[in-house]
Amino acid sequence: MSFLKDLQASINYIEENLEGKFDVAEAAAIAYVSKYHYQRMFQLLLGSSVGEYVRKRKMTLAAIDLKNPNEKVIDIALKYGYQSPESFSKAFKRIHGLNPSEVSKKGVSLLAYPKITFQIQIKGVKEMNYKVIRKEAFEVIGISKEFSTSDGENFQEIPKMWSNFNNSKDCEKLFNNSGKLGLLGICLDFDPENETMTYMIGVENTGELKDDRFVIREINEFNYAVFDVFGKMPIAMQEASKRVYSEWFPSTNYKHAEGPEIEVYLPGDPTDDNYKSQIWIPIIKD
Repeated sequence: MSFLKDLQASINYIEENLEGKFDVAEAAAIAYVSKYHYQRMFQLLLGSSVGEYVRKRKMTLAAIDLKNPNEKVIDIALKYGYQSPESFSKAFKRIHGLNPSEVSKKGVSLLAYPKITFQIQIKGVKEMNYKVIRKEAFEVIGISKEFSTSDGENFQEIPKMWSNFNNSKDCEKLFNNSGKLGLLGICLDFDPENETMTYMIGVENTGELKDDRFVIREINEFNYAVFDVFGKMPIAMQEASKRVYSEWFPSTNYKHAEGPEIEVYLPGDPTDDNYKSQIWIPIIKD
């Protein structure tokens, strides 16, 4: 309950500063987590980056202001932190699909994004079995792509990346040269400020695979909390990640180590309801 109260308090802080100076580090401090953890948690639990949520809330309130004939676009733009009517109009059109000057027209439809609130739901207790493993630094080799985290775009596009990969020659080549962990999905280079992240499909680099089309990345040494995941991909993996942030972290004295998160895909049919995979989250003691 304390976790939800702290998280709600951070949302209240955001709401109170939509017209002022908003600091994501302060929001994270109110929730008693690191800035990195807060932004990662926000995106996983709410399907939106902090920045995207703030923009949508600002544009919701701006649309109400624009209904007032006495309000000027330049004044509203400045009110919500935009330095010019042009930058404000661009942001407004992205959310509502029309220019600020069109709001006063009869019959115009606008979107409204309400303030986030949290409620406690009583559910059947479902355990989360985990183990802590120390893994030394290692290299991975494979394919990678940068994705936007705005509006949960990464949740939609990464499964498409996997679909294309599974139907390519790269899949067989990497699988035949995989290490002990097998096929991996790696979330790294998480950049909350620019709302981007890199996702890599690869394997441990054994040095035997030579192909200039593949990229090689080094994963630093970390302690990992390793969770078994059961169910059809990608839904089971996405739901497990949400539970780690909403249930496991708040109930333990661990915090995110701000390193890559690793998905381990074990042999089997990932479309099967009983398929087993793993998620590795880098951790440190709080």
